Amino acid sequence: MSLTTFLIQCLNSLQYGLLLFLVASGLTLIFGIMGVINLAHGSFYMIGAYMAFALSPIVAATLGGGFFSVLIVGVGLAILLGYVLEWIFYSYLYEREHLQQVLMTYGLILVFEELRSLLAGDDVHGVQAPEILSGTLPLGDLMTYPVYRIFISAVCMVLALGMYLVFTRTRLGMMIRAGSANREMVQSLGIDIQFLYRVVFAAGVALAAFAGMVAAPVSSVYPGMGGSVLIICFVVVVIGGIGSIRGALLAALLIGFVDTFGKVLLPQAAGVLVYVLMAVILLWKPDGLFKAG
Repeated sequence: MSLTTFLIQCLNSLQYGLLLFLVASGLTLIFGIMGVINLAHGSFYMIGAYMAFALSPIVAATLGGGFFSVLIVGVGLAILLGYVLEWIFYSYLYEREHLQQVLMTYGLILVFEELRSLLAGDDVHGVQAPEILSGTLPLGDLMTYPVYRIFISAVCMVLALGMYLVFTRTRLGMMIRAGSANREMVQSLGIDIQFLYRVVFAAGVALAAFAGMVAAPVSSVYPGMGGSVLIICFVVVVIGGIGSIRGALLAALLIGFVDTFGKVLLPQAAGVLVYVLMAVILLWKPDGLFKAG
C-alpha cells in the first residue's frame, strides 16, 4: 500500500467513523440516558436521507435555497418529529420492560418503512452534493479526494465538540446527567424531567436525521438503509459504554478504522472484523471502554 493510498484510507476511516458517531450518539442519549431500547433509531437516519432527497425541490421552489437550506429545514422537522414521537409513544415506555420497548419500537420500524414506500417509492435515489463542495483535493500525482467527504468530517467534529461542551459546561447538560442517574431526585428538585427527556429524544432524532442528510450524497438513498446502520450503532454503544458520549466517539473511530482497512486488506473477512473487535473489547472491559458520567 502506497503512502497516498494509506492517507486516503485514513481519511475514509475518519469520515466513516465520525458519521457513525453522529448516528450512534443519538442512540447513546436515548438508550443510555433514558433507558429505552430504541430499535427505530436507524429509521431516523433513513428519514433524514429521504428528507434530503424529497425536500430539495420543495425548498428550492419556496425558499430558493440549496443543500444547506435543506439541512436547516430537515433538522427542524426532525426535532419536531422527535418531540412528537416522545410525547405520543416513548413517554409511556420508561417504566416498561425492555421486551415491550423492543416490540413497540420494532413496530415503528414497520410503520416508517411502509410510509417511506407510499411517499417515496421503492427506487434508489441520488442526492446531489452542493456545487461549492463538489470538487476534489489532489493527493499525490495521480489521486484526489472529494471535498464533500472532508466537509462531512469537519461538520461531525464540530457537532462532537458541541455535544461535549453542552454536557460538561452547561446547566442543561448537568440536568441531563443528573436525570440519567436519579430521575426521582431530579423531579424532587423541581425539574420537569418529562420535558427534559423530550428534549433529549428530539436531539437524538435530529442527530440521526442530520447524519442521514449529510450522508445521502455519498451513499445514495434506498429502502431499508436504516437497518444496517442500527446494528452497527448498537455495536458502537456497547463498545463505548452505555450512556458514554466519549466512549461512543472512540468506538466509532475504532470501527471506522477496522471496517475501512478491513475492506482493503482482508475483503473476505471484512464483514466480521467489527464484531471480532467488539468481542475482544468486551472480554477486556465487559462494561465497555467508558462508563456514563
